[in-house]
Amino acid sequence: MLKGQLTRTAILEQAFETAARIGFDALSLATLAQDTSMSKSGLYAHFKSKEALQQAVLELATERFATMVVRPALRERRGEARLRALFEGYLAWICGSATRGYCLFMALGQEYRDRPGPIRERVVQALGAWHGVIARVVEGAIAVGELPPDTDARQFAFEMVGIGMSFQQSFQLLGRADAQLLARDAFDGLLARSRLPKGRPSGRHQVAARV
Repeated sequence: MLKGQLTRTAILEQAFETAARIGFDALSLATLAQDTSMSKSGLYAHFKSKEALQQAVLELATERFATMVVRPALRERRGEARLRALFEGYLAWICGSATRGYCLFMALGQEYRDRPGPIRERVVQALGAWHGVIARVVEGAIAVGELPPDTDARQFAFEMVGIGMSFQQSFQLLGRADAQLLARDAFDGLLARSRLPKGRPSGRHQVAARV
């Protein structure tokens, strides 16, 4: 039993790497058989279908994201330090060697947006949970007085995820050497705006009003 579990773990690790290389939809028992030098029948003993394999890889990605991004950040002091750690982990996840610059969740968010079924449902759940984690960390920063009480945690999460999506495009598709710098500047700007009490215009708007 233990040997079988270890084999399944090794197969899933390879499947994750294969998905990062060829895309999630192209991942199948046939493509995985080539990468693992196993027979399709051997893989079938672990995964009864392409969909079962894909679901298992998605679960692995969810757990790996929690291990690499969420849990380390939650060990930081509550407030801005935890929020920054969460963002830095997010960047590392997108561009790290473990993902080859391929964020499975972003890719599936596009690929499965109009394709109902268990894969889409799990992706929606994972992305919703990620937004929820960011929002709760923002609420923690509000609780310790590092962000104003009227900070919109859901809006902050929306914009932080948007920065990550833009970063992946700039880093992976456009190959911009300054992608991380731009992403960090954007996050700093988001934090700076969030620190301003609502209803109080920023300095830029104040100058515009005087002009």
